[in-house]
Amino acid sequence: MQIVSINGKLCSQGEARIPVTDHGFLYGDGVFEGLRFYNRRILKPGAHLDRLVDSALALAIELPMSLDDMQTALKEVVTASPHEDGYIRLIVTRGEGPLGIDPRQCKTGNVVIISDQLSMVSDRVREQGAKLIIASTRRLAGDQLDSRIKSLNYLNQIMARIEANTAGADEAVVLNQQGFVAEGTADNIFIVKDASLMTPPVTDGALDGITRGIVLDIADKLSIPVKEHSLTVYDLYTADECFLTGTGAELIPVSEVAGRKLQILPDPVFKKIAAYFADELGKDALFH
Repeated sequence: MQIVSINGKLCSQGEARIPVTDHGFLYGDGVFEGLRFYNRRILKPGAHLDRLVDSALALAIELPMSLDDMQTALKEVVTASPHEDGYIRLIVTRGEGPLGIDPRQCKTGNVVIISDQLSMVSDRVREQGAKLIIASTRRLAGDQLDSRIKSLNYLNQIMARIEANTAGADEAVVLNQQGFVAEGTADNIFIVKDASLMTPPVTDGALDGITRGIVLDIADKLSIPVKEHSLTVYDLYTADECFLTGTGAELIPVSEVAGRKLQILPDPVFKKIAAYFADELGKDALFH
């Protein structure tokens, strides 16, 4: 069951209305954040709202609600949800305007918050590991559309996801224009090699993910060496371990990359990090 808030007012899914001339719908002109809540507490709400502000600034979108009002609306949606744990999509559009892409014609944006359930992969995949392919679709360069902007235009990721679906894979790895690993279609990627944790830097086209940051903090607390540097497909093929992270994905182990099966280690780093993450969800630190 979906719970929806439109500009701070709760309504049912059937009652939710946005003008068809909203430029978010017409041109993908808007920004969004995906958030999780556990036991009716939102994971890292401040970090998500900070990133939303940055995305809006990059697109010159003036937020139609204050951050305090957004916080209140998010909490109202979580309270109204029939689920103790769930997923939230927070959307800010450019707003209603005439046909034509000129953003100056849009006066006030809309804020839409949707709460529902989201599972990126099945329980079987979470247990046995995801199968990845390397997509031929490349990440757009920073001077085309910076990956740090969470815009409503996700066609680049969707095209890569279609490749994964066609290949019967669970996810696709997207490379940047230089051939370095950027991320998955909707998640960050980590590998483990010789007991060290490695992940692409955001300058290679990786989103500065909230869960990515949590994993980096956990690795530091567990004294796991971490390196943020460029990776190629060779690094994926020869990794000891590989896993995906994201608000929607949470933490997903990987069993295979482009037909190459990863090693089965007796004491995998992923399980240590996943166990620590699950333990942290029972505390307060991640919910501010």
